[in-house]
Amino acid sequence: MIAAIANTFSNCFKIPELRSRIFFTLVVLAICRMMAVLRIPGLDGAVLKAFFDSHAGGSSSLLGMYSLFTGGALEHCAIGALGIMPYISATIILQLMTAVVPQLSKLVREEGGRTKIIQYGRYLTVLLCLGQGAAMAMGWERPEKIFGEGIGRLVLYPDTWIWWYRVQTILILTTGTMLLMWLGEQITERGIGNGVSLIITIGILARLPAAGQGVFDMFFPGEGLEGKNIGHAIALVLLLGGVIAGVIAITQAQRKVPVQYAQRAVGRKVYAGGTSFMPLRVNYAGVMPIIFAQAILMFPQNILESLGRGMEVKLFTDIAVALGYGRPTYLFLYSLMILFFTYFWVATQFNELQIADDLKKNGGYIPGVRPGQATSDYLHNAMSRITLAGSVFLVVIAVIPIVLYSWMNVPPTVAQFFGGTSMLIAVGVMLDTMRQMESHLMMRHYDGFLKKGRLRGRT
Repeated sequence: MIAAIANTFSNCFKIPELRSRIFFTLVVLAICRMMAVLRIPGLDGAVLKAFFDSHAGGSSSLLGMYSLFTGGALEHCAIGALGIMPYISATIILQLMTAVVPQLSKLVREEGGRTKIIQYGRYLTVLLCLGQGAAMAMGWERPEKIFGEGIGRLVLYPDTWIWWYRVQTILILTTGTMLLMWLGEQITERGIGNGVSLIITIGILARLPAAGQGVFDMFFPGEGLEGKNIGHAIALVLLLGGVIAGVIAITQAQRKVPVQYAQRAVGRKVYAGGTSFMPLRVNYAGVMPIIFAQAILMFPQNILESLGRGMEVKLFTDIAVALGYGRPTYLFLYSLMILFFTYFWVATQFNELQIADDLKKNGGYIPGVRPGQATSDYLHNAMSRITLAGSVFLVVIAVIPIVLYSWMNVPPTVAQFFGGTSMLIAVGVMLDTMRQMESHLMMRHYDGFLKKGRLRGRT
């Protein structure tokens, strides 16, 4: 199996076009990694990096999650500290607005409408960068209120130059995000595809050395400390293999709804009928429910903790403690919110009425189901059932790293690779990238990564 994979990778470099695309992608990703370590002038990023290293639990906070998506640029005070997240946020906002605003929904269906939506997304990205850049610049001014006590001063400029620091930092952060967005588009057009997703993935994989060090410290902690035994190592390896296999299976799982097309005449042309299928993905929402749940759950805990300290109300403090990361109450609410946002995302993005209408216009129908409203109801019920399986899967994947970190004392740098957003994004992007490379290999009659499956049947 390993020899076959190695042979496939060697085939990738035998095709000149694919070889140039791979090299181009690697160069662009290297530039993205440089942007994650090049520090903004006037900021002492070494102080913040040392603070993050000494507070390993930082990855359990909202800032830790944001740092994960920026590839560690946040704690380096780097020019790419905003990462690609403003662009992703703008895309998500427009997707949700398209589902609820009739004008945008009509624009998407028009010719050239998607191009305008992409253009609106870029404008919104600039606005989000300016707002988030201002918040981040002011947060670096008073880091103890954002990151915690004992961090020290990060801004190297004197107080008389503080406005120059703010304007400079906002412009640099905004430019960094727009550059990352442009580089992602270049990877999509001139590289191997999935540009923005690859930028996020390479930032996640950049933490693998820290995870390796964490694994080493678990089993060889030093003198006077008790490390894990061989049983723990076997259990972790089996868990990692099971999680990866489960993520791959659910990511690619789909229900194939058969669709029959009747013979029809358009003008003087007669189109023959045929049989096809409509794929309904089990994990239709992807990683979005986990991101929404993590982001929203951080605010009540922080707000109640601040109110409890400021107003000296014990009830607020107790509730904040109960909502702490890894507590049973937190896990219960976290699971419920993932279930809710999974159905919410499917409800806003999966338009069964439009699908049923398009089928009817094209002369298609589901065998045994009447066209029109009956088809819409059938698709709604089918999607609701498979979404339940997908949402339960997301809950399990999201809870595993929290349990490992909070209850089994696994370092957060290691636990994050056993599930959650890191595993879902990395595996999903790798699968899509393999499909892109697979298409180039098949066009040149080379064996692909999946030659023992459906691809052999094509020859």
